[in-house]
Amino acid sequence: MISLLVAFSLVNAALAAVYTDPSELPADKEYDFIVVGAGTAGNVIAARLAESKKTSVLIIEAGRSNTGFDSDLITIPFLGPTASPFTTFDWNYTTEAQEALQNQTIAYPRGYVLGGSSSTNYMVYTRGSSDDYDKFAEIAGDDGWNWDNLFPYALKNERHVPPNDGHDDSDQYIHDIHGTDGPLLTSVYGWPADVDETVIATTQELSDEFPFNPDYNSGNMLGVSWMHSTIGGPLRSSSATAYLEPALKERSNLDLLYNTQVTRIIPTGTSDDDLPLFTQVEFARNSSAPRYTATAKSEIILSAGAIGTPQILLLSGIGPAQELAQVGIDSIVDLAEVGKNLVDHPLLPIQWNTNSNNTLDPFFRPGPALDAALDEYHQNKSGPLAANGVSNHMGFFRFPEDSEILAEFDDPTSGPGAPHFELAFANGFFTTSQQIPTSGSYFSMINVVVTPTSRGEVTLTSNDPFAHPNIDPRMLSTDYDVQAMIGSVQAAQRFTAASAWSDVITGPFIDSVNATTPEGIQEYMSLWATTIKHPFCTARLSSAEGEGVADGQLLLKNAAGVRIVDASVFPIIPAGHPQAMIYIVAERAADVIKEAHGLPVWYLN
Repeated sequence: MISLLVAFSLVNAALAAVYTDPSELPADKEYDFIVVGAGTAGNVIAARLAESKKTSVLIIEAGRSNTGFDSDLITIPFLGPTASPFTTFDWNYTTEAQEALQNQTIAYPRGYVLGGSSSTNYMVYTRGSSDDYDKFAEIAGDDGWNWDNLFPYALKNERHVPPNDGHDDSDQYIHDIHGTDGPLLTSVYGWPADVDETVIATTQELSDEFPFNPDYNSGNMLGVSWMHSTIGGPLRSSSATAYLEPALKERSNLDLLYNTQVTRIIPTGTSDDDLPLFTQVEFARNSSAPRYTATAKSEIILSAGAIGTPQILLLSGIGPAQELAQVGIDSIVDLAEVGKNLVDHPLLPIQWNTNSNNTLDPFFRPGPALDAALDEYHQNKSGPLAANGVSNHMGFFRFPEDSEILAEFDDPTSGPGAPHFELAFANGFFTTSQQIPTSGSYFSMINVVVTPTSRGEVTLTSNDPFAHPNIDPRMLSTDYDVQAMIGSVQAAQRFTAASAWSDVITGPFIDSVNATTPEGIQEYMSLWATTIKHPFCTARLSSAEGEGVADGQLLLKNAAGVRIVDASVFPIIPAGHPQAMIYIVAERAADVIKEAHGLPVWYLN
């Protein structure tokens, strides 16, 4: 009841108009900009464009409010992993059968809520390697997207705050490289773990392979760092709480419509360059509800994510003409790459039994420990649930230059400072694919191939916009990706073989007892690997003629009036947890849009 009252008070305190049904929109109102998707990037764009009182902005979200029923799942940090899938906060997609995973179909979570996946993710904040930004800029043909020119936007986005438990974090990050007055709250860990000292001791014992890095957000992300999360005090910080809610309260030129799905964008004429000009957005509450339209006088910005954006483009007749014809859609803009190049990070957890009585395992299971922790959180906003339960440290690593894998395969990274794989260290049984044991104490390592070469696609099942698309990431479908995951697991096993772990680990968890050879690891991988929920590149940009879906300014190719700002438009997948880079790119994209329409910009290079 309290959450519902909060939602009610937000709407009533807002200067903006907030609608939950498209029939409520003023029928004759036109907007300068319509943003499709109130997710990680979309809320940045809408909030920044509405800074100019000369503009009018409508943002449309298919999903629900981030307050109300079950909202503890997306506000209490520790409960973040339970926010998806199979909840009202999630689109509840599933993939096509994945051959490398014994033909399993797997859940494919995406946020269906204000804030999008920034409201449902695991809150990890990694800006990524400077090499990734520089590669983005190279493919875009615009140096404005490189690390040096985007760094001011990284500071603009962030406000680093003290950890919730009040510990001294002064030596756990590099202060000068973090923002202090941005909207998005970040912090280091808010609850200590028994394994923290052991992880640090291992970086000292095995420093050649697993060096300590004072802060992976510097652009140099190689090594083990204290993990940063989008947590401020005891609460998740999302694009909804950081950007959308303040803008709704402060700006009368921003309208929000949620619980409403965009079904297509519609051309209404041609541009001066004789290109189809898209100015109308069509939307409805559900498949049987009336369809409504709204008009954007300046631009439509697609920020529906790596699944939603290509689906909307395809439904609008923008994509491979032959594929569109197969589902009864007339081609308006023939763009071969719409929905193609889907790339995602494969994740593989591995666990060990430990002799510790201070793991987080009791909080992963229903029972008195979890009940007591919930009571502490609700009464005092403190305790383990006020912190990120995934890890307190995270590491990113490259294979050695003389390694067998780099001798056999071309290096897929963007440069020598970008990692091949990630290791994270969990003080308990962390998994997104296995059954959590009902007893025992565990230590987990999360293996992630962060520069995968597998590519999949998003295609339409029909011309019904309310039918889920076919999603086929083709995870671990290349030999490189399989060998890279094997190499990551072998690195994890070397990490836990350090003498620092001799009094902690008592043996491997039963699922991985045979993961002692490359063949055994591959068998284990086929059972338990899954997505880390980082889809990218399905409407990728390219400055090259005849390639990509958008140009270096994120404008839809061979059309007018449409820009894409979300993970789908990235030309590469960031070699890390991507939300930070999405925020940063969206911050600059807002300035790119402003400059294109004669509005004041914050900084643009």
